[in-house]
Amino acid sequence: MRRNGLHFREEKKKVNIPIVKEVITWIVEIAIVLAIAFVFVYYIGLRTSVVGPSMTPTLENKQEILVNRFIYSVSNPKPNDIVVFLPNGNEKAHYYVKRIIGVPGDTVQIKDGAVYVNGELFDEAVETAAILDAELAAEEITLEEDEYFVLGDNRNNSEDSRYANIGNVKKEYIIGKAWFVVSPYSEFGFLE
Repeated sequence: MRRNGLHFREEKKKVNIPIVKEVITWIVEIAIVLAIAFVFVYYIGLRTSVVGPSMTPTLENKQEILVNRFIYSVSNPKPNDIVVFLPNGNEKAHYYVKRIIGVPGDTVQIKDGAVYVNGELFDEAVETAAILDAELAAEEITLEEDEYFVLGDNRNNSEDSRYANIGNVKKEYIIGKAWFVVSPYSEFGFLE
C-alpha cells in the first residue's frame, strides 16, 4: 500500500565506510601535494626578470631566473653569490640582481679600476672590465654587521653599492640567491 503525504519517519541510509576512507585519503594526499608545491614555489621557485645589462655577461636583460628565498634564513650571503634585493627596502622598486663583493665586517675599496676587500684584490668569479668610476668606493667603505656591498658584473654599466641611491645592502632587503636561469631556453640551467 502506497502512502502519500509527509513522511516523518525516514529510513536511515547506511554510510559506506570504505568510500569515506578513500575520499578522506584523497583529500589528505591532495593537501600534502599542494603544501609541498606552495613551499617549493614560495621558497625556492620565486621567478623574476633581470632588468638591464648590469649583470652581463653572466645574466642578460630580460632573462628569467629563479630565486631561492630559503637559503639565507639558514646561512648568510657569501662573496660572489648573485643576490636579488630591493634597493633600500623599497617594495615598489623592481628587484635588483647583483653579485656580493663584501660581507659584514669587510672593508671595500675600488682603486686603479680594481676591487679590494680587506686590502686584498677581490677574487672575482667572472672576468670583469676595469672600473672607470669608483664613486663612493673610491674611499674605503667598512660594512656594518648586517650590510653587504654589491656590484654588477658589467661594472661600468651597473647601478650598485658604489652609488648613494643604492649603497650598502642590508640583509633584510635581500630577497634571496639567484640560482637557476629558466628563460630563454637556450640559457636554461644553474648559475655558477
